[in-house]
Amino acid sequence: MTANREIDSILQRAADGGRITPEEALLLYTEAPFHALGEAADTVRRRRHPDGIVTYLIDRNINYTNVCVTACKFCAFFRAPKHKEGWSHPMEEILNRCGEAVDLGATQVMLQGGHHPDYGVEYYENLFSSVKQAYPQLAIHSIGPSEILHMAKVSGVSIEDAVLRIKAAGLDSIAGAGAEMLPDRPRKAIAPLKESGARWLEVMAVAHRNGLSSTATMMMGTGETHEERIEHIRMIRDVQDLAVERGYRDDAVETGQEIGGFRAFIPWTYQPENNHLKGRTQATTMEYLRFLAMSRLFFDNVSHLQASWLTTGKDVGQLSLHLGVDDLGSIMLEENVISSAGARHRSNLHELIWMIRTADRIPAQRDTLYKHLAVHYTPEDDPTDERVVSHFSSIAMPGGGAGRKQLPVVGVS
Repeated sequence: MTANREIDSILQRAADGGRITPEEALLLYTEAPFHALGEAADTVRRRRHPDGIVTYLIDRNINYTNVCVTACKFCAFFRAPKHKEGWSHPMEEILNRCGEAVDLGATQVMLQGGHHPDYGVEYYENLFSSVKQAYPQLAIHSIGPSEILHMAKVSGVSIEDAVLRIKAAGLDSIAGAGAEMLPDRPRKAIAPLKESGARWLEVMAVAHRNGLSSTATMMMGTGETHEERIEHIRMIRDVQDLAVERGYRDDAVETGQEIGGFRAFIPWTYQPENNHLKGRTQATTMEYLRFLAMSRLFFDNVSHLQASWLTTGKDVGQLSLHLGVDDLGSIMLEENVISSAGARHRSNLHELIWMIRTADRIPAQRDTLYKHLAVHYTPEDDPTDERVVSHFSSIAMPGGGAGRKQLPVVGVS
């Protein structure tokens, strides 16, 4: 209970599973007492996930090229075509990195790259089919709507044809990459050459109706207003409503129904180094935590909420587990894109499990579709592989480099 009856009423309705409007979400985000907001969000988590389990994933982000024609102002990773620092990895190197990931227990790879002017649907068909042929046990959770729009344009095919072809080649799930900010004003300010937010969501809807589920993301801290942050999640929720209406349920893993829709929402914070925005605006820790809690209340049609310890730090990641979060994402064996912009947080498998357990939750390794692969009810159930550390081959991190398996790990505060 708070001193504001209107806020009390909204919190109670949302905690009970009722829908809140964007206007109510803005009121909660800006004015609800922090502890009451967090308690309501955690009530939703307990109802949706009563087993008390918090999941994690082992995966590797493999970049096939840094050449990109989009030139987003927040990106420190890309290089323009013909730039002397531009590169594209041969298939042999990509498959070698997939093999290293499998050896370290990864169940997923995220293949990411720039919008290379020469890479159409045919390139991605070859990429995905080659990975699947060599490592059928790896789920390919990769690319985003921006890449799909780009490849379709290069190849001169429709969005639906592109989606169907890359799905047939082996793509298992679409990443929420490229969402950043979906409302027009902030999107044009930070990524003027990218598609509109409405177009980004249109591609997601095409993927959903063709049986590919996805994640949804949001980048906070590039000068967007509170109202624009709420509008971003409103746009996502509307598309998810359509997926649910058509029968592509977000809990399809448990029900056995065809997969579709958004499985999870993942907000993260803009990183200020080595890009044109130069950190002129950033989201505070409290803004991030409040938005997490409010998002859990707002997304009555999305099952999972993931916190970004990579961009906010492990202490914030652990605190988020009391604000409605049920997933801590992955031990990323490699990550170059956000790290190039200044994300310096690392972890290892034991540390991530410790973060979950000491928050009074039960750690569990999951797969891409949130199926539990191993539940660690007690410390005796924990994995013992000391090699599973994040960023062991990241070119963007000090001390990184392909093949190095041991990196210093910063302790959790």
